[in-house]
Amino acid sequence: MTVKVETVKANEALKGALQKMVKRNVGSIIVVEGGKPVGIITERDISRYVARGTAPLKTQVKKLMSTPLTTIARSATVQEAMMTMLKHGIRRIPVVENETMVGIISERDLVRWVVRASYRPDFSPETQAILDSPIFSKKSR
Repeated sequence: MTVKVETVKANEALKGALQKMVKRNVGSIIVVEGGKPVGIITERDISRYVARGTAPLKTQVKKLMSTPLTTIARSATVQEAMMTMLKHGIRRIPVVENETMVGIISERDLVRWVVRASYRPDFSPETQAILDSPIFSKKSR
């Protein structure tokens, strides 16, 4: 989990949100209202919006953000995070505790976790076999 999460207020212009994303080299920014996470804007959201030919930099963030925001509790397991992200078709999920955001988990975070976990000596043989299987096989079609 990344604990330093970039945020923007819902009534701010998209230009400010985009500048924060570039400065921090992140692919998304969480939209907050009253200190609570309420939405998210991603690079994909912005590129699709720009492709429509509108004046995106003056647009308020709240008009572009994806909402409602899917979150996960701080007490959730890695598997719960993965399953929630797959179920909702999302690449990032904010982590909350008592409605306050404490971090965010991205697909990249999960890949790093899998790689680190695969080097543990107590990794189960069944899981190791899955990781050692070929990327492409007739079964994966």
